[in-house]
Amino acid sequence: MTEPLERYLHTRIPLSAALGVRVLEANPECVRLTAPLGPNINHTGTVFGGSAAAVAILTAWGLLHVRLATGGLRAQTLIQRNRMEYLQPIRADFEGECRFADAVSWNRFLTMLERHGRARLALETELRCLGRSVGRFAGAFVALGAALAVPDPPGL
Repeated sequence: MTEPLERYLHTRIPLSAALGVRVLEANPECVRLTAPLGPNINHTGTVFGGSAAAVAILTAWGLLHVRLATGGLRAQTLIQRNRMEYLQPIRADFEGECRFADAVSWNRFLTMLERHGRARLALETELRCLGRSVGRFAGAFVALGAALAVPDPPGL
């Protein structure tokens, strides 16, 4: 599922292509993305904080997207809120990893989506560089069922 997710990200979220994001792993239990230092570099020679946050958000969003797609569910997914913690400067190519391990939350999410046409799910991403943890992201995502989703713009 790595190629379909990467194609979707680059087509539907063009920022992911500009950041050089590549999908390393994509399944209902784990999504791992990577991004190079080059297009994300700042004035100090490290990764720009906004780029790091974007990769962290894309990683968590990607996991929710894959879980919904794997379950045959159609919903529009949006970030509602987030918190990003930068543990140390990112000096090289880096990865984001989001793992899913909470079946209770997922079942509650599915029930809410079915009953109310919308649901919220909390996810976390760890950023790693050269084998070390360099950042942590925690965010809440909202899924809107077909009746509440905003239509795609023309041409997409």
